[in-house]
Formats: sequence, C-alpha cells, structure tokens
Amino acid sequence: MTEHYVRPDVRQFLDYINALPGPRTHQMTPADARQVFAASKDLVEPPVGALSVMREVSIPSPAGPIPARLFDCVETRVPGPVLVFYHGGGFVIGTVDTHASLCAEMSRVLNLPVLSVEYRLAPEHRWPAAPDDAEAAVRWVAGNPAELGVTATGLVLAGDSAGGMLVINTAMALRDQPAAVPVLVQAPIYPVTDPAGRYPSFEEFADGYLLTKASMLWFGDAYAADIEHMRGSPMRADLTGMPAAVIVVASLDPLRDQGRAYAARLIEAGVQVTYREAVGTIHGFATLRRAVPSAVGDVAGFLVALRAVISETEAARVQQQAAG
Repeated sequence: MTEHYVRPDVRQFLDYINALPGPRTHQMTPADARQVFAASKDLVEPPVGALSVMREVSIPSPAGPIPARLFDCVETRVPGPVLVFYHGGGFVIGTVDTHASLCAEMSRVLNLPVLSVEYRLAPEHRWPAAPDDAEAAVRWVAGNPAELGVTATGLVLAGDSAGGMLVINTAMALRDQPAAVPVLVQAPIYPVTDPAGRYPSFEEFADGYLLTKASMLWFGDAYAADIEHMRGSPMRADLTGMPAAVIVVASLDPLRDQGRAYAARLIEAGVQVTYREAVGTIHGFATLRRAVPSAVGDVAGFLVALRAVISETEAARVQQQAAG
C-alpha cells in the first residue's frame, strides 16, 4: 500500500474527526447533515473579519428569488470585475454562512466584490435546479442591476467542490450563450468534474480523509444529475473556448484526480490553466483554516495565483475593447 504524506496538523484533525462518535454524513437526513455542517463553521473557520460591505441581495429568476450575499472590502468601487461564488456541500448541504469567512478573505486579497449565491439544494430541488440558479445569478450580475450596487466589467467564477462544478457549468453556459459582460476566469477549488469517471483517488481516499466515498454516493443520489449531460458531468463536453482557469486540488482527496483530469483537458483544448495541488492535505481545506492552520497558506497561494490571472485577463479585455 502506498504511504501518503499527511501534514501534522491535517493528521491531528483527521484523528479527531475520525474518533468522533455518532452517525456520518451519509447516515443522516439532509436536514441533520446541514445542521451539523453549519454548527461546525465557527470551530473550523476563522471569523469573517473586517469588511466595508456585507449585505443580503435578492436575485430574480424564473424559479423565484435567489438569495445571495455581497462581500466587499471597500465601500464604493469604480467599474471592474465581480467575483461570483458558489459554496460546496455536495449540492445538499452548505450555505452562504458556512462559506462567509472564505468569501470575505477573497474580497480582501483580490480587492474585488464577492457575491455568494444561495442556490437551491437537493434532494428538495434536484438537478438541474443548482446549475439553473448558478447561471441565472451570473446573468443578473452581468446585466449590472442597480440593486447590486457595483458595475461589473467582467466576471470571475469561483466555488469549492460541488460549487466548483457550478463554476464550470456556468462558464460553459456563458461560453455558448454570452452574457452582457464576459467571464474572465473560472476558479474551481477541488471541483467535481466527472461523476461518471473511474479515478484511482476515488478509491485510494475512500475513507478516513474527511470526504468519503459513501458520502459522495449519498450526495450523488440526492442530487440525481444526468451524468450523460454536460451539466451533470462537465468532462463530457467540448472544452474549447472556455475562460482561463485557476484550479486547486488536495493531494489526499477522493476528487483529486477529477481536478487533475479537468486541468489536463483544458490544456489540451488550448485554454490557459494555472494548476495547484496542495500536498498533504484534504478536501475542504479552504474552509478549515482554523482547524488546519496550514490551510491558510494554501488559500493564500491560490488567491495570489488567481489575482495574477484576473489582472492579465482584465488587461486583455481592456486592450481588446480599445482596439474596437
């Protein structure tokens, strides 16, 4: 059996989690799993911290209003890129609250407004409710509604895990039917990209590394996506013409190989890709920065890389616009 490097703080956290009594995620009802995930937020993540703006936003859509929250490190802005964020949680759990600390940090480091979207969750709202909401939210932002209070010249799409797939789904949708402003960068964090695929990491890290194979199958059953469709399995799609990507995965993650494969497919399609792999850590590290202190550096490295690519793509957009 291959010995995998596990960071000391990750090992300490895993030993604690794996020793906890009680049912695991896949043994709970969705309501109970959501409650447990929400209750752990303040134990595993730092406080939201200083922000100039944190306010609720309601996004109109054909299926009804989509709640969202705007995070901004400054009070007012000139027109520029807006980051739209989709939280993770297997399309079943997770909220704007569970990812608020990460969104606040993104705004501070990137110096961008961040709109975190509260898309509908399964099993009450199965596929394609989540990608429908994700796309509707971005098209609304691209239209620069007065209610948003900031003017978007371009879009940055970011999200973790299930939210990472929503990033890819939405980037594809806007590639095929462009919005009023372009997607500059897609930034999926340890994304789900190919639920139908067979990858070694899925079995290699099936148990004992926080995200388990049993939980992923439970999430998949609740979401009930058509994995033959590109919105259910993005790796089935042609990736030509997708926006520049900044992708980060964890080396001890059952989803690791899906992230690797997506990065490789994008490169083959001629898309600019920045790929990072956080070695010795686990799925979910971006929202475990208090419980796993080394994750602070992983998130910082990801955001530095993302900031550079946003600057490059925004500069290219401005030059293209000036050239007519």
